[in-house]
Amino acid sequence: MNEQLNTGSHDLPITDELAAFMRTGWADTRRTDLNPLPIAPWAANRRAALAARFPGERLVVPAGVLRVRSNDSDYRFRPHSAYSYLTGAGEPDDVLVVEPGGQARLYVRPRSPREEGSEEFYRDRRHGEFWVGRRPDLAEAEQLYQLECAHIRDLALAGPARVLRGVDPAVDAAIEPGEGDAEFAGFLSEMRLIKDEWELGELQGAVDASVRGFEDVVRALPEALRHPRGERYLEGVFGLRSRLEGNAVGYDSIVASGAHACVLHWIRNDGRLNRDELLLMDAGVEADSLYTADITRTLPLSGRFTEVQRQVYTLVYEAQNAGIAALKPGARYRDFHLACMRVIAAGLREWGLLKGSVDELMDKGLYRRYTLCSSGHMLGLDVHDCAKARGEVYLDGVLEEGHVLTVEPGLYLQPDDLTLPEEFRGIGVRIEDDLVITRDGARLMSAALPRHPDELEGWMGALLS
Repeated sequence: MNEQLNTGSHDLPITDELAAFMRTGWADTRRTDLNPLPIAPWAANRRAALAARFPGERLVVPAGVLRVRSNDSDYRFRPHSAYSYLTGAGEPDDVLVVEPGGQARLYVRPRSPREEGSEEFYRDRRHGEFWVGRRPDLAEAEQLYQLECAHIRDLALAGPARVLRGVDPAVDAAIEPGEGDAEFAGFLSEMRLIKDEWELGELQGAVDASVRGFEDVVRALPEALRHPRGERYLEGVFGLRSRLEGNAVGYDSIVASGAHACVLHWIRNDGRLNRDELLLMDAGVEADSLYTADITRTLPLSGRFTEVQRQVYTLVYEAQNAGIAALKPGARYRDFHLACMRVIAAGLREWGLLKGSVDELMDKGLYRRYTLCSSGHMLGLDVHDCAKARGEVYLDGVLEEGHVLTVEPGLYLQPDDLTLPEEFRGIGVRIEDDLVITRDGARLMSAALPRHPDELEGWMGALLS
């Protein structure tokens, strides 16, 4: 029997002579002219609020670690949203510690050293400068983040602390879990519910870039209609805009043509486009600051709705209008969803698909056969933002000025649903927009993208002409 070989790295061994040669002859590239990141003063205020909430306690928020995609290839790193919110930094393995007295320190892996005995900068495939790029040194990091920084090797995790768990296994293993960890995670979500001025600017930038991405998609329709994987063609078009103007897409884009639109999270995006069908596209640009947009448009691939398509689309449009009208400070968070669903239930009743009063349909939930999910969610650093917040301050809470959320009712008429007239089967429609709660209502951040069916057709026609 042959012994199984572990081939490991395919690199040739490093000779002593090469190692010595690699340690000499490098220019000094340290930066002393760096400007602080724009987020720095906002992040300082957030850390102060966090320390005030848990006075006299040690608080630990890791950035996260690299995740293996396949064999020795990692996914592109994205820091945990709570860490980004509190620091603006974004390198793997780093850890923010707020000490009991309120002092904050960022433990980072600084730039790969090139002094005697170090080979990391050219040999380490995960952290070496020649492999993954230059990181700031400690002085540069302090200038960028306006925060005391120390080497990650100096991080001592012994003793009690509240820890954001499930982010860095080494941190989890070093500190015993405590009863306060869940409360800590909840507060880290809840403090992000109300967006500050800087966050609103970042979100608006992500929305504006996403509008341009949707315009790109419409312009690309003629070529995509000819391609055997038209859905994927359009995914790539939007993805290009996302990488050019931001960090990436904020989530896997949903590009669903025909009956694929009835699959709520269709991300295979491998279908052919048919001019006679609708395209449901749910996509958002994630800014370099990691704030993401989340917009859905349902487009007639021919440029014009058929009578049945317009009938379904119009009901969803009217439902969204009702949901938007329900947004204002002091309204219950669930009110806008219920407003959307009352319109949907009334429409399904009018079409003869459901029987009984609208109140009865709402009580029994029968309308949900055709519209399965909630009509919106909070939006920010995560597409489904603040997910660890307690129910009483989110789902069962009230809207406040500075909340940013989506309103996105939909109808998903499954292709094999025998309760539907045949001409309705396989039609999926969702309309989704991003809004910020203002002093007296809500502002439609994505207003540059038309929603009314007539305006949508005119917009498409102008882009395709």
